[in-house]
Amino acid sequence: MKGTLLLLALLVIGELGFQTTEACLSFVRSYGALLTSRRTFLHADVSQFHATVAERVAFEKLQDCLSEEGLKTKILNPQILLSLYLSPECKKYYGDDIIKKVQDFLNQSNIH
Repeated sequence: MKGTLLLLALLVIGELGFQTTEACLSFVRSYGALLTSRRTFLHADVSQFHATVAERVAFEKLQDCLSEEGLKTKILNPQILLSLYLSPECKKYYGDDIIKKVQDFLNQSNIH
């Protein structure tokens, strides 16, 4: 299920005309908001994309789905984010400095 959500999100990003590399940070930030199980964080994140009510409801359903998976999912899923950031495309687009900052943040937060 989790892999399907990631693939779906990446496909949607591609269909919206974004380069995947340009969407790396936005995707990971939104994915993190989904993992928090806090509606406040989720709404703050999706509001920057001017989400419609239907889109907010869809994101809430995704958040509920991820919350039902439990702690193991919340611990393992950030590894997907790290692999996304460490992809050659993201490194090339954002540079090694931002990648290092993200890795440091994840290490500090004990996320990965």
